[in-house]
Amino acid sequence: MHVLLDNADLFLEGFAGSVRLTVASTLLALLLGVALAACRVSPVPLLRALSATAVRLLCSTPLTVLFFGVTLGLPVLGLTSLGYFSLAVLTLGAYSGAFLCEALRSGVNTVDTSQAEAGRGLGLSPVQVAWLIVLPQAARTALSPARSIIVTLAKNSALAGGFSVPELFGAEKALLERGYAVGVVFLWVTLAYLLLIALISGVFLVVERRLAVPC
Repeated sequence: MHVLLDNADLFLEGFAGSVRLTVASTLLALLLGVALAACRVSPVPLLRALSATAVRLLCSTPLTVLFFGVTLGLPVLGLTSLGYFSLAVLTLGAYSGAFLCEALRSGVNTVDTSQAEAGRGLGLSPVQVAWLIVLPQAARTALSPARSIIVTLAKNSALAGGFSVPELFGAEKALLERGYAVGVVFLWVTLAYLLLIALISGVFLVVERRLAVPC
């Protein structure tokens, strides 16, 4: 316990960094996932082809390779104003957004085509049908896989510690450099990650209850 109490500021800084990184990356992943999913089911062939290619590339690329590509590649292109935190959010958000897209697309496939036809019969545009009828129903089906994806995102945020982003993994390295026992430090960092994952699961539980179909 003295390891935690003597280094409470470092633990809090690392935990707060992981929370900020997870929240920002999740928001980006949700936006990107919804946009890609809409393109995947779009009637425009070019949009379907481009989104499918983007998803395939992101899902097939190891996250560590993607981190190196973004942190080293974007500055070469002149985007030097982005800090490591922003680059980490961009990497985690894009990577997780591709998987969220596939979860949403699977949810879209569960929506009966008669729902969309009914919307078009009421005079709704294709965009209105997608946003008001199809995607809300698909989101209900996609919640369970989405929770797993966001939990994985939170755990993957540890990679950002290797790129000078303050988070729990960075706090662990700092404590080990101070000479604390590996097992004790690892235990407290693991408990902190479990707390973060519990918070994410709690949020999804609330959302699932709000979106549940009344019996």
